[in-house]
Amino acid sequence: MFEGRRLVLFLVFVSIGVVFIGKLFYLQLIDDTYEKAADNNAIRKIIQVPFRGEVYDRKGKLIVYNTPVYDVYITPRKASVKDTNRFCKLFGITRGYFDTVSKQASTYSRVKPSLFLKHLSKEDFARIQDAMVDYPGFTITTNAFRTYQSAAFSNALGYVAEIDPNSLKDQKDDYYRQGDFVGISGLESYYEDDLRGQRGVKYRMVNSNGVEKGVYKQGKLDVNPIAGKNLYTSIDIRLQEYADSLMRRKVGSVVAIDPATGEILAMVSAPSYNPSLLAGRNFSKYYQKLALDPLKPLINRPPSAYYRPGSTFKLVQALVGQQLGFIGPGTVFSHAGAPVKCHGHGPVDLRGAIRVSCNPYFYHAFRRMVYDNTTGDTYERSAKGLQRWADLVANFGFGRKLGVDLGNEKKGILPNVDYYNAVYKGSNTWKFSNIYSISIGEGEIVVSPLKMANLAAIIANRGWYIPPHLVKGVGPTKSIDPFYKTPVKVGVESKYFNVVIDGMQDAVRNGTVEADGRIPDITMVGKTGTSQNQKGKDHSIFIAFAPRDNPKIAIAVFVENAGFGGSAAAPIASLIVEKYIKGHVDRKAVESKFMNMSYLANVTYNRPVKKTSSDSLRK
Repeated sequence: MFEGRRLVLFLVFVSIGVVFIGKLFYLQLIDDTYEKAADNNAIRKIIQVPFRGEVYDRKGKLIVYNTPVYDVYITPRKASVKDTNRFCKLFGITRGYFDTVSKQASTYSRVKPSLFLKHLSKEDFARIQDAMVDYPGFTITTNAFRTYQSAAFSNALGYVAEIDPNSLKDQKDDYYRQGDFVGISGLESYYEDDLRGQRGVKYRMVNSNGVEKGVYKQGKLDVNPIAGKNLYTSIDIRLQEYADSLMRRKVGSVVAIDPATGEILAMVSAPSYNPSLLAGRNFSKYYQKLALDPLKPLINRPPSAYYRPGSTFKLVQALVGQQLGFIGPGTVFSHAGAPVKCHGHGPVDLRGAIRVSCNPYFYHAFRRMVYDNTTGDTYERSAKGLQRWADLVANFGFGRKLGVDLGNEKKGILPNVDYYNAVYKGSNTWKFSNIYSISIGEGEIVVSPLKMANLAAIIANRGWYIPPHLVKGVGPTKSIDPFYKTPVKVGVESKYFNVVIDGMQDAVRNGTVEADGRIPDITMVGKTGTSQNQKGKDHSIFIAFAPRDNPKIAIAVFVENAGFGGSAAAPIASLIVEKYIKGHVDRKAVESKFMNMSYLANVTYNRPVKKTSSDSLRK
């Protein structure tokens, strides 16, 4: 009986197995219902790249916008190309390009999409669209590249480029994919999180040939992309273009600031480049040329280039000396005992010293500040006095970052006790006679053009500044970091600025500024500087603001290897000031002279000057 039951159970299980096997045979080999269902229900996830935020100038003029293009992505695991030569001909690429990019994509990920070919035009897209069904694993995504209304703002604006492998690996939010474009420098980099927007996604049903069959779940899972936020800059693009034209065939910087707000009106780095050349498919070709140019057109000089401030720093010495109580408007020094020489005049007071840029005057003033009119150990007195001086000078932004909204700002050097202890390898190893060069803006002190423009703004405001910035609003609400609304006091009483401004006005009227640097109907006050340079002719520097009362613009101009500040930098600055305040320039002869002036012959780098790539790649 037991054997009979076991036989029955065996027959039952065998019968069930036969039924399942038969059904499976029917489904797989005879009935195509499920195959069709599988074809119709395959889901394709399509990433939608948002448009990058646009950039406007202070008057609402569009500077940068987006031109729609198409990018081709490859997913190596799904990719299939039966006729590689036909594929390459269709897309206009070489077999070598196909092999290299395919290998790079596989190395990155077999299952994640990688950029295969970027920036196809509308015409290219129309030509290849129908053929895409023959190439599974390849998809097309709408994208955009930057288009520029002006080429005059490229260094501060920065550029976008394909994200590099290290940045892709180190990203924190896993937002970017291989082939995505990100801001590399300038405002494009600093405001990347605002400009990039938020990526969208849509889901589509496709068949086994990759042909779309409809929207998946009525689009309920789709997420629309959100365009990046627009940037509303403080730049006056017409003033920027004018300043840029004055700096052609020169190496240097221009920074112009509205002293009341800290808004940067113009920021020129010379030589520059045409940003459109770094926005298309030929990025690598043109970037290489620019990167190898010995004049370094890719560098944004205003916040990062290092110079000695020269005689422009005497303004700081005059203010700090008064605040510390060591000099005043009536203080007079002779030239006796000073190792630095002057330009053939007798003893002068503080105003006169600024007008004629008297080296011995500021040597004696600085010596008094350091030694504090006391006696005793010169090493200890030097350290104590220098630190007191450095603490006050630092309030002007020297030796620290001002906080401009650019990623390449440099601190510069403000030598203090720790600095000289490191240089001379110990305390009580140096004294005033080792450091007196900084009394006239030479020696170890190092500044950037941005810092000197900010100094002009501080003097225009009689003792305070708002951190300089290029963006005055972000997004629809035009929000801005409160940091760029907060005044910073430098610790010098406003009464001490009057004599300094008087001396600056005299310097322009009948001092160190040559006739080309004077504006007949605008009261501009300024200070020239000649920064010593061991590699060639000295650098020309000028800082100023105008008008004297209720100032509208503060400016710094640096022209490398151009000589005296009053003969090169001052005229250029005066033209920019006149253009901004009046809206036009009446001094056409001066304008033409400096539009066509070239100082590149002085920047030889020990070789004959040839036409550089930055000349051919500008506009």
